[in-house]
Amino acid sequence: MNSKPSPRPDKGPAPRLDKGPAPRLGKGPAPRPGVMEIEAYAGGASSVAGQDRVIKLSSNEGAFGPSAKAVAAARAAAETMHRYPDGSASAVREAIAKAHTLDASRIICGAGSDELISLLCYTYAGAGDEVIYTEHGFLMYPIAAKAAGATPVAVPEADLTADVDAILGAVTKKTRIVFLANPNNPTGTYLGRSEMARLRDGLRADILLVIDAAYAEFVDADDYDAGVELVDAGIGKNENVVMTRTFSKIYALGGLRLGWAYAPPAIADVLNRVRGPFNVSSLAQAAGVAAMEDAAFVAKCRAHTIDWRARLTQRLRGMGLAVPASQGNFLLARFPGGRDQAAAADAFLKENGIIVRAMDGYGLPDCLRISIGTDEEMDALGDTLARFMAS
Repeated sequence: MNSKPSPRPDKGPAPRLDKGPAPRLGKGPAPRPGVMEIEAYAGGASSVAGQDRVIKLSSNEGAFGPSAKAVAAARAAAETMHRYPDGSASAVREAIAKAHTLDASRIICGAGSDELISLLCYTYAGAGDEVIYTEHGFLMYPIAAKAAGATPVAVPEADLTADVDAILGAVTKKTRIVFLANPNNPTGTYLGRSEMARLRDGLRADILLVIDAAYAEFVDADDYDAGVELVDAGIGKNENVVMTRTFSKIYALGGLRLGWAYAPPAIADVLNRVRGPFNVSSLAQAAGVAAMEDAAFVAKCRAHTIDWRARLTQRLRGMGLAVPASQGNFLLARFPGGRDQAAAADAFLKENGIIVRAMDGYGLPDCLRISIGTDEEMDALGDTLARFMAS
């Protein structure tokens, strides 16, 4: 459980297809040291050979797709796509600020939260620095750290949950950033307010704590805060906490690439200096505003996810699978037969047109991650897995 996973997160550029060694460098310019140690992303599969129609439950995408209002807004914005977008994404920031009662001047938008995570590494870490993340945390963190020239440090978890004492124990004089996904992908586990405050209080003022709350909208735990409290609590004191969010999950706008961060004024200023001048497209901005304002659609998606999360957890546990309580729009299923059984289950599901996510790259080879889909998709997934477990 403590082995360091290879960097293969769920989203990003397509991986190399040859699966062989990295290409030899020719006589041209050489990349900066460490770049060739980065293994490219391997996104969740979208197709299965021989299957014309598949159920995709591999990438934690929205079960119902985007809001009809968001689609209409993007279509309308397409009419003027020859114009550069608003470089400050002001309408999106105002919509976010209104929905969450935040200071719009401290909201920074990006091409997905991935971009913001990378920018934080580029600006606050570099050669000789260390970036901490948990061993089963989102694998964008070590990739972004390596790309910035820093050294990623994977910290063991406790029962698939971030361990505050282990994180604080891994801090050295070289530590510059701590990334924590809360809730975490792929485990679905989370830390409550008191543990998050203890983590923040245990870090030096010169260490940036980045709370990645990509799945915050799906949380129904009473003691959870997405990160706003910790960001605001540091204003005028230790201004070293940033919260990142995304429109790719509950808003189902993954294809448009839209994310945001909430930060202290000084960090917001830094991010605005280093981000691209037009880093969020006009279509993404228009769809993002409409999606944020469609409260009824968001409530529907949240209720559906929480309902099926509980129902599927119960059904999978009834099959003999170990399933941690999840606060995301996905479940992690651990197979009693280990790696071989998990791989066989993955293959069986694919044979039946169902794609889930193998977890080898996260150091969890005996697990599969299953996104919450529609009613019909969840019934099909449950019935197919039941047949496999009974075989």
